[in-house]
Amino acid sequence: MGYYMILQCSHITKTFLTDVILSDVSFHINDNEKAAIVGINGSGKSTLIKIIMDELEADSGEVIISKDISVGYFAQNQEYNSDRSILDEIHNARPEVAELGRQLDDLSVQMDNADSEGLESLIRQYDQARHHFEQIGGYSYESEITGVLKGLGFNEDDYSQPVKSLSGGEKTRVALAMMLLKNPDLIILDEPANHLDINSIQWLEGYLANYKGAVLVVAHDRYFLDKIVTKVIELRQAKCSVFQGNYTEYSRKKQAALDALMKQYLNQQAEIKHQEEVIAKLKSFNREKSIKRAESREKMLDKIERIDKPAEENTKMNLLFKPRIQSGNDVLSVKGLSKSYGAHGLFSDISFDIKKGEHVAIIGDNGTGKTTILKILMGAASSGGQIKFGTNVQVAYYDQEHQVLHPEKTLFEEIQDTYPDMNNTQVRNVLAAFLFTSDDVFKQVKNLSGGERGRVSLAKLMLSDANFLLLDEPTNHLDIDSKEILEHAVNNFEGTVLYVSHDRYFINTTASRILNLTQKQIVNYPGNYDYYLEKKEDAERAQLNTVLQDSRDTAGKSPVPGNKLSWQQQKEEQARLRKIENELKKTESEIEQLETRNAEIDLQLQDPANGTNIQLLQELSREHEANGNRLEELMEQWEALSDTL
Repeated sequence: MGYYMILQCSHITKTFLTDVILSDVSFHINDNEKAAIVGINGSGKSTLIKIIMDELEADSGEVIISKDISVGYFAQNQEYNSDRSILDEIHNARPEVAELGRQLDDLSVQMDNADSEGLESLIRQYDQARHHFEQIGGYSYESEITGVLKGLGFNEDDYSQPVKSLSGGEKTRVALAMMLLKNPDLIILDEPANHLDINSIQWLEGYLANYKGAVLVVAHDRYFLDKIVTKVIELRQAKCSVFQGNYTEYSRKKQAALDALMKQYLNQQAEIKHQEEVIAKLKSFNREKSIKRAESREKMLDKIERIDKPAEENTKMNLLFKPRIQSGNDVLSVKGLSKSYGAHGLFSDISFDIKKGEHVAIIGDNGTGKTTILKILMGAASSGGQIKFGTNVQVAYYDQEHQVLHPEKTLFEEIQDTYPDMNNTQVRNVLAAFLFTSDDVFKQVKNLSGGERGRVSLAKLMLSDANFLLLDEPTNHLDIDSKEILEHAVNNFEGTVLYVSHDRYFINTTASRILNLTQKQIVNYPGNYDYYLEKKEDAERAQLNTVLQDSRDTAGKSPVPGNKLSWQQQKEEQARLRKIENELKKTESEIEQLETRNAEIDLQLQDPANGTNIQLLQELSREHEANGNRLEELMEQWEALSDTL
């Protein structure tokens, strides 16, 4: 069965006053296709969605939605008030199911009270209604409702709450649940992940990836896009480009296309320069033939279709932020950290160390105390436990409120006043790296959006002399380009970074280690987000079982066999790792001995006193060669052991 087109945008153009937002934008969506619209803030993503939904009129072009196609639309800020409870409101998502359910109940009552004459007709009506109820998914609707509400973070205690009493984020989640339960042929989502925690986002990923209809989504969550979409529609400088594949493939293909175009441009520039030099030389001969040949070349040069220089991707700017002072190897040691608010314990007795050069992400569900840990480290919150910063550690903190900025200053003043040694060009270069160009630099801080303020704060932070950065949700309110700039800056920062984030793509790209704050404990993962997902279940079971067993042993109770097994497995794993570490040290020691010996042999071979002792020289050469072969083996062995460890 082939695909058929359910949505087509043809040559859409939209201008606001003199700003061209969309220019000749064309793409289509097939049934069951999952596609994303991406682009920087202000590139026209929401405008395009509004044109598709007929909330905004295009200047030219048309949107064609196939006949009999139902469309579900989830806008960015979707709040509504209702006196009904969450559950009653959700039941109303598909009123035909509720209505048919009531009909079946009525028919059932009528059948119970009918005489034999009217019963046959009622049975026929009941069978027809029951068949229709089955066709529209009536019998599975209750479990669908429960699945969607639980997936979006509601528990059964919430179901009876009136919708109007909910927070803005909760109302938005109810709106999302309503839309999903309508089961439209095409789902259009504008920033669906803004009000969801990681568990809900992961649930939504699975739901949309397996959805039987088509999905068109605008999102800044690149990990989310990677899991769902097979097509990316990019809006850049009012134009539209379509790429097949998920976000990572799009990013790779886009960069490859840009690199190829840059190569063509540079080759053409080299050819033009060469031709101009030849023309100048021919003219300098000042002879009729040479001048004619020069003119002939000039005509050819005029006919060349010039390639415009590709716009440099800001994300590729090689900005290196180097701390003025290097810290010692031990950057931070946290022992027995605990925090409670009244009777509510956030976490207890957590310990971890941070070493120089590490990029460590703290992750965990909302309300577990991740930001509180950063505030405790910065001295903004009290706690039980011990915190020790290492030698020469200089800390800078990025908070979500951007309190380090001065509302009345321009961006240029904000940077130059803080770093007076920087000249105008240097200030402009830094601001350009964070997407502020030309007249943007003269905007006042108070007139910036949340995302723009975030970028200025990050620019200031990266310029500071700090060698240890503490970042609280640094990608919040940033568009994709800004996130990539931040990733590039963090990955090239030569100091140490500890951050709290929900952005899984950012974590995956920048973290060398993950600390998961779960069940009031820290579980350590020596890798990025993909590694954490792979190891999560086993690691948490092992660590939390150990904590559980310790508490049971303390209470004088015998642990359950399952915990004994996990404890035993953990001991065996520790023994295995110790064995590998010992082998690694042994290998390193032998490599050192052989390299020292070969250095001695080199000196002996070069010694003039041994020049006539042929037998000694041959023996030394043979030993040197054997050592070299053994060193090759040892280095391979060392590499394999290191990988295993």
